[in-house]
Amino acid sequence: RCAPPDAVVWPQDVAQVQELAALCHRHRVPMVPFGTGTGLEGGVNAVQGGVCFDLSRMATISELSIEDFSVAVEPGVTRKALNSHLRGTGLWFPVDPGADASLCGMAATGASGTNAVRYGTMRPNVLNLRVVLPDGSLLHTAGPGRQARKSAAGYDLTSLFVGSEGTLGFLTQATLRLHPLPEAVAAAVCSFPSVQAAVACTVQVLQAAVPVARIELLDEVMAGACSRYSRLELPEAATLFLELHGSQQGLAEQQQQAEELVRLHGGSIPAWARAPEEREQLWSARHSAWFAALALRPGCQVRGGSAASPSPWCPRAPLLTYPHPQGYSTDVCVPISRLPGVVVETQRDLRDAGLTGERCLPLHHLPAPLSPLSPVVPAGPMVGHVGDGNFHCILVFNPEDPDEARRVHDFAERLGRRALAAGGTCTGEHGVGLGKRELLREELGPQGLDTMRRIKAALDPHHLMNPGKVL
Repeated sequence: RCAPPDAVVWPQDVAQVQELAALCHRHRVPMVPFGTGTGLEGGVNAVQGGVCFDLSRMATISELSIEDFSVAVEPGVTRKALNSHLRGTGLWFPVDPGADASLCGMAATGASGTNAVRYGTMRPNVLNLRVVLPDGSLLHTAGPGRQARKSAAGYDLTSLFVGSEGTLGFLTQATLRLHPLPEAVAAAVCSFPSVQAAVACTVQVLQAAVPVARIELLDEVMAGACSRYSRLELPEAATLFLELHGSQQGLAEQQQQAEELVRLHGGSIPAWARAPEEREQLWSARHSAWFAALALRPGCQVRGGSAASPSPWCPRAPLLTYPHPQGYSTDVCVPISRLPGVVVETQRDLRDAGLTGERCLPLHHLPAPLSPLSPVVPAGPMVGHVGDGNFHCILVFNPEDPDEARRVHDFAERLGRRALAAGGTCTGEHGVGLGKRELLREELGPQGLDTMRRIKAALDPHHLMNPGKVL
């Protein structure tokens, strides 16, 4: 449920953040940081009211050093805006969670994305943070102006704040590690007879040290949904999206190696896309997976116009207003060796719980108007950054139906515990927020959670920073 704040402020610079934080601290008013609002675990819900700090107007890009591969950004700078600013320098920032999120927000949630298998998550790509603490004081986690690639000086305060989800302070600037643009890039879509075969292929690609930059899994339901939504001719089969980065000469060898491993697992690669336009089309379909999943459940999202207005991507399908389903995306991450078993077991769990969306009507078959009794069920396609053991289930359901809501909640709990039993984590990149606090307790144990509470109490003794989240 939405939990709005009592007030919203739009600070223009770090001095105003300090002044406002000190004021809230004196009057014991809760504070909630806000960047672009793309988080998925309720991290910006003001569950205790208070003041929302919308930091989107702090959008300065500074301290760009091409020689040192680093740049400093404020919370209003998104990943697309930064890469646009870097155009012509030969550098880019590769961490790509899909949404055009605030880079400081990405640091706050420990985000990753499609390129993490090659370039890492936010944690190793953040060199320094400028943080306004709950009382308004200013902290530079690696020291003012520092941007060293490594340091053994004292506690790693930068890593403490990466993934803190706004519970320890306001991230008002992040110094980021940049990477050189690859000389050559090739992408491909590979189809497999089963999800198990696709995941097993992923494991072998990594074991063979093929330097993949992206390797993304779509199960049969998700592949079909993306194909219809993005107007691609993808088979409704377990699918891997692959991308290789390297030199022109090295890329040819990598492609051959990848093709051999795909065929070994019964898969096929129709062709490699090298042109930027072709690759953009493929990855646009992957990044639209959320909207493609929502489209499995007619009426899930109305985007302007009347209920009878045609969908822009399926002209024969009306945009319907009932039964007002919603989407919920949950993620886990497991060791690569355990990935095939966990993914297959999760697929079986989705089917047993009736959450696969297999009886959802394809939009081009919708009756007009759609009857409330039409045979639609909750949809739960699977997609994942399987190169680092991370995958997501997108659960589309009607929150007004107690049975559907219970099945989705129970499934998410089972998924988190399945990942923990496999030696993994209850969240690889979404964060804990409101929804995974109990799972965090099971993951860390009482001593781990108590240590986190002591850190929180030391920095925020009055529990004013984003209260009710994580702990």
